[in-house]
Amino acid sequence: PAGPRLLEGVVRPGDRVVCVCPIDESAPKGRLILPQQQTIRECLDIGATCTVCRPQDLCALSGDVVITDSQAFAKVRETVSAAPSRYGALTSFSILFARQKGDLAAYAEGLEAVSRLKDGDTVLVAEGCTHHRQCNDIGAVKIPAAVRKLCGAKPQFRFASGPAPLDDALKGVSLVVQCGGCMLTRREAMGRIALCRASGTPIVNYGMLLARAAGMELVPGTCLART
Repeated sequence: PAGPRLLEGVVRPGDRVVCVCPIDESAPKGRLILPQQQTIRECLDIGATCTVCRPQDLCALSGDVVITDSQAFAKVRETVSAAPSRYGALTSFSILFARQKGDLAAYAEGLEAVSRLKDGDTVLVAEGCTHHRQCNDIGAVKIPAAVRKLCGAKPQFRFASGPAPLDDALKGVSLVVQCGGCMLTRREAMGRIALCRASGTPIVNYGMLLARAAGMELVPGTCLART
């Protein structure tokens, strides 16, 4: 079955939405990334008002819904927690796409496996697209750092890029960390989850992992984070 619309149950007509988009060394020059573009477009389709800002500028704004790049969760959490009356629901682009393309319940189960990783275990970081890796790349740098922080161990990391099935890549893997999947179809994302379940390999999503690393959890059964 088709997944929910990207902002289904999160944004309503007339809502004020703030999209937090870091402009750092990993941001593409002169444009927004696809998840940000699609989220803004859906806000317009719904009839919501959308404001776009950098993490350091969020403090000057307010909104019914804050949607952040997962890499900025720590800064956004700090801002939202300092003025809770000015902000409503909080989520990330990656978590919204994970819900639309995949299965949040499966990813939540995988999140609990992160703390059980041991020295030498293998973690597969799986991105649905192929792109030129930048300084401080989220998949190559920030995800491994978040995993190490949460497990307190020193696992080793493998990396996979593109939409190809992960059949062979799962051998010897203790955890898969899957991107939001904006470049994957729902069939491809659900296929990866099914492969992981069949092999007994936990799978978690970028956004959920980075939310926990920033000290946040998802409200059970939703794509919304609580600070």
